[in-house]
Amino acid sequence: MLSRGGAKFPKQARLRKRPEFLSLSRWGKKVYGPHFLIITKPNERGEARLGVTVSSKVGNAVVRNRIKRLLRECFRRHRHQIVPNQDVLIIARKSAVNLSWYEVESEIRDLLIGNRGRRK
Repeated sequence: MLSRGGAKFPKQARLRKRPEFLSLSRWGKKVYGPHFLIITKPNERGEARLGVTVSSKVGNAVVRNRIKRLLRECFRRHRHQIVPNQDVLIIARKSAVNLSWYEVESEIRDLLIGNRGRRK
């Protein structure tokens, strides 16, 4: 999971406020994967933004922060492949605890870019 020098993940590329999360979870399209639930909704900002939720039921703080770091890095690397005006919320399930970087990247890429998974 090495970062490339010039790639950044600025504040403009993040969902940061509670109303943004609530609006997205209420009105967005849901895609179910084995380890993650992904909710997407178009925005007017012209760039993809990411929000990550990892419940305390998933694990302790160390485990939750690791999952969040992996998801942010995956989004940062593949942000250019996602439709530019999308808000994306990724909710981790308990089964995401022991995933490697490659497993997380593969699933997120398939769900976000390949649009696979069970939709609702």
